[in-house]
Amino acid sequence: MNFSKMNGLGNDFVVVAHFQQTPGNAPEMAMQLCNRHFGVGADGLVFILPSTKGDFRMRIFNADGSEAEQCGNAIRCVAKYIYDHGMSQKDRLNIETLAGIQAITLEVDHEKVSRVTVDMGAPILKSGEIPVASEGDEIINHPIEVEGQQFFFTGVSMGNPHGVIFVENAREFDVEKWGPLLETHPIFPRKANIEFVTVHTQDEMDMRVWERGCGQTLACGTGACATVVAGVLTGKTQRRGLVHLKGGDLEIEWNDQDGHVYMTGPAEEVFTGNWLKSF
Repeated sequence: MNFSKMNGLGNDFVVVAHFQQTPGNAPEMAMQLCNRHFGVGADGLVFILPSTKGDFRMRIFNADGSEAEQCGNAIRCVAKYIYDHGMSQKDRLNIETLAGIQAITLEVDHEKVSRVTVDMGAPILKSGEIPVASEGDEIINHPIEVEGQQFFFTGVSMGNPHGVIFVENAREFDVEKWGPLLETHPIFPRKANIEFVTVHTQDEMDMRVWERGCGQTLACGTGACATVVAGVLTGKTQRRGLVHLKGGDLEIEWNDQDGHVYMTGPAEEVFTGNWLKSF
């Protein structure tokens, strides 16, 4: 099986583009391919598939075999793969995901995609739709306690659930300790991606992330979008900002005209290979 290894700011994926439909054993494939000792090594396995609703369809399975509704870094990789590999020469694409159709704009330099802007759609803020098991319409600065430690989170869905927590120093925060405890907290019925954020100015912030089904990753596109939305809801940021992640920077805008969140960042293809083992 031929594959490409790609990443968006260090959030890395095995990308496969020759299937006409998702294999029935996709979860098992993801766990094998994403294993960093016995496989290729990645945060997720991504399939590029035909679509009846858009130009292409993306499905992504996390390293633990669970399927994600959406992934901002993966979809940038998918868009770059499609253009760079000649599957389409359009600089605007519509890609189908479990979270809906995503409109993509490509920046091309020397016949290769250098940056991708993704219309991530409008954030979902109603508690039952995120979902968050709590009363109230929006979840802003809501208390959550694990192992005797209280945090305050803002709930946002970008097609997948996020709990955004503002902390004093995100770069030094113990993500490995608190991330898994918060991801699986009963308040999140489908678990959640957890972002730890420090705001420097109203348009610049640091973010570290514990991703549902992956663990700590170098970047999370939907998490960066959720971070800016949470920043606006809590009065900490403007609607447009630069989010510094462990693997690099993303430009995020929560547009006040259409209510959609726009994410701009790079994607990179690192190598191609051929998987020889059976699944």
